[in-house]
Amino acid sequence: MMVPSEQTINHGPLGNYRVMELGSTVAGPFCGRLFADFGAEVIKIEAPEGDPVRTMGSVEGSASLYAASIFRNKSLIAVDLRTAKGQDVVRRLAEKCDVVIENFRPGTLEKWGLGYEDLRAVNPGIVMVRISGFGQTGPYSARPGYGVIGEAVSGLRNLTGDPDRPPARMNTSLGDYVTGLYAAFGAMVALDARKRSGRGQVVDAALYECAFSFMEPHVPAYDRLGIVAQRTGSELPGSVPNNLYTSKEGRPIHITAMADSVFKRLCNAMGRPELAAEGMYQAAKARVLDAAEVDRQIQNWVGSHALEEVEAALLEAGVPATRIYTIADVFADPHFRARGMLASVPSSELQANVTVANVVPKLSDTPGNIRHAGHGVGEDTRRVLSQWLSLPESEIDHLIRDCAVMAA
Repeated sequence: MMVPSEQTINHGPLGNYRVMELGSTVAGPFCGRLFADFGAEVIKIEAPEGDPVRTMGSVEGSASLYAASIFRNKSLIAVDLRTAKGQDVVRRLAEKCDVVIENFRPGTLEKWGLGYEDLRAVNPGIVMVRISGFGQTGPYSARPGYGVIGEAVSGLRNLTGDPDRPPARMNTSLGDYVTGLYAAFGAMVALDARKRSGRGQVVDAALYECAFSFMEPHVPAYDRLGIVAQRTGSELPGSVPNNLYTSKEGRPIHITAMADSVFKRLCNAMGRPELAAEGMYQAAKARVLDAAEVDRQIQNWVGSHALEEVEAALLEAGVPATRIYTIADVFADPHFRARGMLASVPSSELQANVTVANVVPKLSDTPGNIRHAGHGVGEDTRRVLSQWLSLPESEIDHLIRDCAVMAA
């Protein structure tokens, strides 16, 4: 839509797009981060008191290390959306945007005069990405929701953990990240459609629905067979062997050898080729029917060897298997290093470089890149209002004095 500013030239394949991020916490900012990683000019609208992400995770001094990553490559301006002048600033910025990302409770933006119909009136081509707990319609739409709530309602949480314990959760915002991915994909589909129609549209991404999409194998199984999937711990029912085993020193390793040819290689590595012979567990169906015994045989072998010996034997045999990595293992791993998955980027808040997870996926001709870590609250307010809206310093000063915006 707009000619890119100097900040976006040659920064990636999405350099011609302008994105305004109104979202907070994780799903909205992650969606915006994906755009920023591939060169879009992303303006994050942050409350003067700071996004709640800054209170999550670890902090060094007063700087949020989580924010250093999820706010990277963005320009951060602080606006009080509860004020009429703050709302006007956002409305004027939206006129110049291709995409607006928001994850307020449905109806909040409409109350402020910033809903899709309001913004479409001044910018017919705008694509509004609306992330919420339960979607923009339906009886649950007004409910508050976070990613973990969406996981619970979707059924995904019921499958997570060991069968003899309450449902577990991952130590990361899985539901938010899944939804952020779907939201970014939906936005790109909408932008592609706009090339033909000239019109924007709404992308309605609900946390519970995006999590529910991962329940794919269990939906028809319940519909046709009445099977209610349950927690199974480290194993994957119907895929044998595909489980966690413990080495002689008590260290876990996951082995996946459900294909007949791979199971044969596993048995040869174990020194038990007869297990893959005809009449035993040669066929996948036989292994599924006697999964506990197959797992017992594998555990007997793994449990009599050190982890490194097991890994080396399986690697040589071409059997998919790995120890369970910690983040310390990731930092020490040569493959992560060779693939450039740990990026050291400058941080104005830390006044030093900080390591963050690098951009994925990797594109051969037009890759994404990380230019800087996340900025502080209001660090870019003056520059953005000057460049995007051509506001003179005197007008920006008035907005600051009226508490409509805040500048660091």
